[in-house]
Amino acid sequence: MAIDESTQYITLPTNFCKITATTDKLIHKVFPNIAQNYKSHQWLSECAILAAKNNNVNAINFSIKNEIPGEVTTYKSIDTVMNHDDVNYPTEFLNSIDLSVIPPHVLTLKIGVSIILLRNINPPCLCNGTRLSVKKMMNNIIEAAVLKGKFKGENVLLPRIPMIPTDIPFEFKRLQFPVRLAFAIAINKVQGQSLQVCGLNLDKQLNFNKQL
Repeated sequence: MAIDESTQYITLPTNFCKITATTDKLIHKVFPNIAQNYKSHQWLSECAILAAKNNNVNAINFSIKNEIPGEVTTYKSIDTVMNHDDVNYPTEFLNSIDLSVIPPHVLTLKIGVSIILLRNINPPCLCNGTRLSVKKMMNNIIEAAVLKGKFKGENVLLPRIPMIPTDIPFEFKRLQFPVRLAFAIAINKVQGQSLQVCGLNLDKQLNFNKQL
């Protein structure tokens, strides 16, 4: 791996990776025959696509989720402003806030999809960054199986919890399941993960000193 000191660009060796022409081809290289293979937790735990931009992560997860058979279950969050002395933000605006550290307002899942936990719920089993596979979905509980680590294969229950992001200029609370889809993961969330097959979505110029 060589770094051009004048541009800080990195040149990858030709035998280091395989370059795909499109995101769709990248998805099918990392997750071949996803409609069948997703049933294997071992296979699912060893594959992921990393991306630096949240919109790329979301688009890839949406595309892969659509290839998995089964009905979609949709969960909508309840968003409220913490300090009512602040500006009276419309509910629609709060619903539109999409940060990688909290789940989306509209969370759409299927049985068998890969998800990542966004909060510590019950350490050391359920920690921020734990990857799981959805087994059953109810109104206020999601049953899932842990994909990696010491508690691999253990069935767990995930409740809706209140989450308050700290990187916005006002305080608001989102009541939602603390998970996101995890076929694709933001690069800053992959610390500590171990993968056998890893895809990188680098379709835009990035400054990794700022991203990581």
